[in-house]
Amino acid sequence: MEKTLSIIIPVYNEEENVKRLYLELKEVINKIDYKSEIVYVDDCSSDGTLEALKSIAQDDKKVKFIRFSKNYGQTAAISTGIKNSTGDVIVLLDGDLQNDPADIPMLLKNIEDGNDVVSGWRKNRKDTFITRKLPSYIANYIISLFTGLKIHDFGCTLKAYKREVLENFAIYGEMHRLLSAYCFWQGAKVTEVVVNHRPRLYGKSKYGINRTLKVILDLMVIKFILSYLTRPIYIFGGIAITAFLAGTAVNLFVIGRKIFFSGQWLSPMFFIGFLLWSMSVICLLLGIIMEVVVRLYLETKDELPFKIAKKENF
Repeated sequence: MEKTLSIIIPVYNEEENVKRLYLELKEVINKIDYKSEIVYVDDCSSDGTLEALKSIAQDDKKVKFIRFSKNYGQTAAISTGIKNSTGDVIVLLDGDLQNDPADIPMLLKNIEDGNDVVSGWRKNRKDTFITRKLPSYIANYIISLFTGLKIHDFGCTLKAYKREVLENFAIYGEMHRLLSAYCFWQGAKVTEVVVNHRPRLYGKSKYGINRTLKVILDLMVIKFILSYLTRPIYIFGGIAITAFLAGTAVNLFVIGRKIFFSGQWLSPMFFIGFLLWSMSVICLLLGIIMEVVVRLYLETKDELPFKIAKKENF
């Protein structure tokens, strides 16, 4: 049976990198025993990225590209690339040349050895410490602790997946960074390999420290969906009972203090604080409910709501 590979690359304002990356990928593809396709997803770049992609796709019919009608983000680009690809194995990598295409054969070898997901580890990462490395270390530690998946670099885009492990769930928010954890929760065999990481030569980084907070919030949502989607009363009921008991204890304390010790009623500020705390709990629960509703909506639709402006070589 012929082995097939889809290499999916989300790009945004990577005019200087698109052609260079293609040439490196072509060299790798010529050395591996896979029928391969390259799928670029242009997240509505404002520079010359689209023109560069048109030129490449015109000369090489194995290169496909999709262009969004507006900027939707990297997760949307990856999700759309997966849905519009055909390979039995999917390799994701960034379009900024920091991931090394020469590592792809190593990822494929680990897939062939029986793994479902092979995650790259940028052990010697070529990024700034404060804005990139430190937030990444914190996020990786929290995600590993939370998910039970012991890998070092959840944020590395360079990963290989068997298609079958990606077909049963929608990808949105910042979830592309959590794909390996989600697959692991679904029973996939996940391994990690050290990959080369190169300094950025052209263009500007699109990531900021706020991505760490977004990833952690998405992690909470995924954990909730996996653990409580079919039994939400467990978590909502548990929180409700705990809040009720806490409120009862406070009220009994206030009443007892007034009756037995002729004390003064507690400051109104206490009740204001308690009200605000109650509101925060309600808001958090409403946020989780809305995330679940959105996820169910996405998974029951035939298509994700990303408007494509152009497709080439499909």
